[in-house]
Amino acid sequence: MTGASVAAATMASTPGLTYAQTIGGGAPFDDYRALVCVFLFGGNDSFNMLVPNTTAEYNAYAASRQNLAIAKTDLLPINPVSFTPGSEPFGLHPAMTSLQQLFESGAASFVANAGPLIEPTTKDQFFNQSVALPPQLFSHNDQQDQWLSLRGKTPSKTGWAGRMADLIRTNVAYQQMATNASLFGTNTFQSAEETVAYVMGATGPLEFGFMSSDPDAGLLYEQGQAFGRIIDASYQSIYERGFAAVQRRAIDSAENVIAAIRAAENSGAITTVFPASQLGTQLETVAKLIAARDQLQMRRQIFFVATGGFDSHDDQNQNQPGLLANISESIAAFHAATVELDVADAVTTFTQSDFGRTLTSNGDGTDHAWGGNQIVVGGSVVGQDIYGTFPVLEIGGDDDVGGGRMIPTTSADQFAATLAKWFGIPDADLDIVAPHIDNFMQRDLGFMA
Repeated sequence: MTGASVAAATMASTPGLTYAQTIGGGAPFDDYRALVCVFLFGGNDSFNMLVPNTTAEYNAYAASRQNLAIAKTDLLPINPVSFTPGSEPFGLHPAMTSLQQLFESGAASFVANAGPLIEPTTKDQFFNQSVALPPQLFSHNDQQDQWLSLRGKTPSKTGWAGRMADLIRTNVAYQQMATNASLFGTNTFQSAEETVAYVMGATGPLEFGFMSSDPDAGLLYEQGQAFGRIIDASYQSIYERGFAAVQRRAIDSAENVIAAIRAAENSGAITTVFPASQLGTQLETVAKLIAARDQLQMRRQIFFVATGGFDSHDDQNQNQPGLLANISESIAAFHAATVELDVADAVTTFTQSDFGRTLTSNGDGTDHAWGGNQIVVGGSVVGQDIYGTFPVLEIGGDDDVGGGRMIPTTSADQFAATLAKWFGIPDADLDIVAPHIDNFMQRDLGFMA
């Protein structure tokens, strides 16, 4: 990220909505909690990630998926605690051994067939158009935006992580870093009215290349001192003062965060080896930032990391094993690092993706669909279980609106509200985070302790 990008990431926004003043009366949080969103760009075929393993349900799945079906003998069996012990009603894709181990240890669960909904929707209601539906279903950009903002039919410039940060901003006023931090560029998820996300690269902020704060750095140090004198000078114009203040905050923020990451690296607190993938690198940096939480006086953090390649119209059988293995191994490594740091109970990792994929094969892959399965991992996750209703994966079945596009049986609002409540958002404010939550009977899905 360039110096200008760092500056933009630290700039204060224009005051807007007043809802940021409704929570907590400004009392600081006395504990630490972090949410880590892992976004899978392109639309993860999650019905090949989590597969029904009982005879009738597997046969329906295999008939629907045709050449894309995972062989029953290859599935990694899992034992959800809410099902009959030893029945192994579900299996995981064979590339997800690390996730299988997390699940069986009680550190992971799944939320089944989740997706953007405005209100509960049946197949008849969908075709009769008798319920409100999210616009532009099956469109990448629109459905990414639905997951990240939960906007429904109403245009929204804010995301649900941004609204959470606004709600708690008076509770975390002393933090030395923004509540929201992205390692994958600016995003709708963390957009807000009152607060601004801090945006950095996969390994942290880039240092300003033209200067240094190290007195032994020669010309770079002299240039840094000269630039400091320029931005710290007195200016008559409000615009000049504002621009100078932005530059000062950018420099100070980058230096603080870089120093915190280096301190975490030098401490040796994290020995976990992360995958060398883009996702693994991002999550390793998140772990270092969490290790530096006390140095940065952090009490609440929301991280956004992401990886792509999930738009599997072609070559799905060749590409999916590597994609799912990367998710499995990266998230498992990150969880292991939180255990090392003794914060596993305080950190929850979860996935989101554009949408699920069609059950039907197009010959070599799948097309855009709707509902899909999501992963949640952490010490406070009520683990080794599957939440929501897993549909019968049958073409033309009760939840199929065409080609194996499954109507979500759990809403993205319910998913977000459950995480927000654990994060510290009061029940009375959940409709600010998840605007359609009042349309659903179950506000808390129960997967967080």
